[in-house]
Order: sequence, then structure tokens, then C-alpha cells
Amino acid sequence: MSIKINKNDIKQLQKDIAEAIEESMKDTYKFYRKATPVRSGNARNKTKYRETSRSYNIESRYDYAGPLDAGSSKQAPKGFTTPSFNFLKDQITKKFKKI
Repeated sequence: MSIKINKNDIKQLQKDIAEAIEESMKDTYKFYRKATPVRSGNARNKTKYRETSRSYNIESRYDYAGPLDAGSSKQAPKGFTTPSFNFLKDQITKKFKKI
């Protein structure tokens, strides 16, 4: 028995995986921002998505991000990082099933 793998198929698979991860991160960023509590809008406005050649980052650039994520707000008593991470896992699972 032998298995033949075409290099072009591997390249396409790598491309599909990279696209699935990028789309999942962008969807998770939207989810994260929506889950961020709003009083003045400062927290949502200072939540940024940054993509580099090596990583995808969702950054909360305000001093009280820790307490908010720890559940200090009635709007997000479970925080927003853990629910967003769970959302990301679900997104990646769904997208990888399609590949």
C-alpha cells in the first residue's frame, strides 16, 4: 500500500487552515468587543485587534481591564476573556470540520 500526496494539495490545506484561523480570530474579536461591558464606551473603544506575521492579538488597552474581566461589572459577571476563548474554540472546531 502506498499513499501519494500532492504538494499542491498540502499548500492548499495550509492556506485553508491559515484562513480558518484568521477568520475565527476576527469573529472572536467581534464577540469579545460585544461581551465587553459598556458604561462610557471607553472599554470597547480601547479594545483592539492586532495581527502580526506571527500572531493574532486582542488587546484591552485600559487600566481597569483586569477587574472588568474578573466580573466587577453586572453586564459581564463572568468576564469576557473566558467566554471569548470558548467562542474561539467553537469557531475553530466548526471551520476545521469543513476543511
